[in-house]
Amino acid sequence: MNIYIGNLSLEATEEELRQQCAAFGEVLSVSIMDDKYIGSGQTRGYAFVKMSSKAEGAAAVAGLKGKRLRNRVIEVVEALPLDKSGVGSLSGKTNSPFHRKVRQRKY
Repeated sequence: MNIYIGNLSLEATEEELRQQCAAFGEVLSVSIMDDKYIGSGQTRGYAFVKMSSKAEGAAAVAGLKGKRLRNRVIEVVEALPLDKSGVGSLSGKTNSPFHRKVRQRKY
């Protein structure tokens, strides 16, 4: 199960998150998102933690919700899955502004 952890302090480390989540089960990976696109490398204030099972992930969400980490109350929820048709794909979305019917003149 993939978990989203938000409202992180900029000083929070992956090891700290790993230790917090390990109390609820096996942690497969921890990824703190950073600003690699502009080259600063500064963290964005959120992370994803992958747990080995859904039960362990649900326990971590329940146990960490509202907890303080480096003087900030963190937000913890189950992460949404990525769209299988492709990130940013407009296929199958009929309410998109790019998917309009072409109007034809009536004489």
